[in-house]
Amino acid sequence: MEPSPSRPSLLERLSALLMREPEDREQLIALLHSAFERNLLDADALSIIEGALAVSEMQVRDIMVPRAQMEAISIDDTAAAMTAKAIETAHSRFPVTGENRDDVIGILLAKDLLRLHAGEDIAVRDMLRPAIFIPDSKRLNVLLREFRASRNHMAIVVDEYGGVAGLVTIEDVLEQIVGDIEDEYDFDEAADNILLDQAGHYRVKATTEIVDFNAAFGTHFSDEEFDTVGGMVIHRLGRMPRRGEVVQIDNLRIQVLRADSRRVHTLLVDRPQVAS
Repeated sequence: MEPSPSRPSLLERLSALLMREPEDREQLIALLHSAFERNLLDADALSIIEGALAVSEMQVRDIMVPRAQMEAISIDDTAAAMTAKAIETAHSRFPVTGENRDDVIGILLAKDLLRLHAGEDIAVRDMLRPAIFIPDSKRLNVLLREFRASRNHMAIVVDEYGGVAGLVTIEDVLEQIVGDIEDEYDFDEAADNILLDQAGHYRVKATTEIVDFNAAFGTHFSDEEFDTVGGMVIHRLGRMPRRGEVVQIDNLRIQVLRADSRRVHTLLVDRPQVAS
């Protein structure tokens, strides 16, 4: 008969408890927050680590520039019209379309337009860079790896039916990790703070002022205690919300799409269903 293995000593059990590695993502996040509370990590480092972990759970459709807001150039436009578009938008690259917006035939770099104005005899079609097409369900960590490998900065997003759903840039992905990056495809106008997506949900920037939110949704929230929608959500929960968390405020269902340890970025708002 083999002797039974000796039980670990109290010191060994305590060491195992203290040195235990996290077994899942939630334990890892809790460990990171514990390190932050003990001043082993600063807020910026914690936010970046949380962002790096979050990109593996997010999909392209969560962050893409919607089709309606894409600044595209038609292959049939004149060189003067293309140049005017580049100057007006101040973008560095444009999707170029053929017969319609679903027919993206390539990417035009704004700097290449200088070749036309320099008198070079070259067709616009010959200056186009290949367009990269990706499904809207692609994970952001996979996309970031592909961007780095291919050295592309933009991809055209297609939906399940093969139609163009929008575009995404490498800056869009990186800002999920490091926070907001001023991108040429970002929008500053208040009208762009609330956008209706193809699924019928409203994507709302957390910095949207309560007054504008009330005007858009017909609500009557007070702005005495908080100025923005993000502030209202934090106030209702009594703490900083987590990504994916849902809160019901009056008749509105509000889901947190993007948030880190410091602030809320984007919300998904559903209007109440009106009985027929």
